[in-house]
Amino acid sequence: MTNLLLLVSGCYFAGSIPFGLLLGRIVKGIDIRHFGSGNIGATNAGRVLGKKWGLICLVLDAFKGLLPTLLIPKLIYGPDYAALSHLTVLGGISTIVGHMFPIWLGFRGGKGVATSLGVVGILGPWGLSAGVIAFIGSFFVWRIVSLSSILAATTYGVFELATLRPSPFTPETWSRGLFAITVPLLIIIQHRTNLRRLIKGEEPKFTSQSSESKGTSQQTTT
Repeated sequence: MTNLLLLVSGCYFAGSIPFGLLLGRIVKGIDIRHFGSGNIGATNAGRVLGKKWGLICLVLDAFKGLLPTLLIPKLIYGPDYAALSHLTVLGGISTIVGHMFPIWLGFRGGKGVATSLGVVGILGPWGLSAGVIAFIGSFFVWRIVSLSSILAATTYGVFELATLRPSPFTPETWSRGLFAITVPLLIIIQHRTNLRRLIKGEEPKFTSQSSESKGTSQQTTT
């Protein structure tokens, strides 16, 4: 039980590192939550700080999903532990939840897309490839990050469940099947305000702007 708590808390705290907020303070001396969408994720970092810093935030958020998922379960339980695959999934979910609901920021964090990108790079690289293709195709057509993120998450979940057919919930695969349902659903829930604007046709396309641009009128993702 102690090891399980170490796993969950270690991955959660790693995921809760607010790289977007830290970059805003380092690069421009601002609280990124007061500009753009008010989100700490890579999309808002790109809008407020510039595309270069948005990309850096994306990479950092992805690595904070990838590294804890890959390393922490092995460090705690050892590489040969029988249930390591399930514990790796648990670590990945904990990391994503840490990004979405960081304790340091009153449990108001990012939308989990970039951190999930790093996690699924470990858990399901082929599903990740399908999701990335869906994101690129959608963004090329509409240039709306929230829509592209939702489609990418959904594509990943469907692809993973199809890969695990005919039964995604065997003793060996149940955690991956659960992840393929839970994480895309969490990402969609985090985008609920974006979905309402998409339905109304009011969701903005992605543009980069400086921190001096007008405040909180645009809402996006990550």
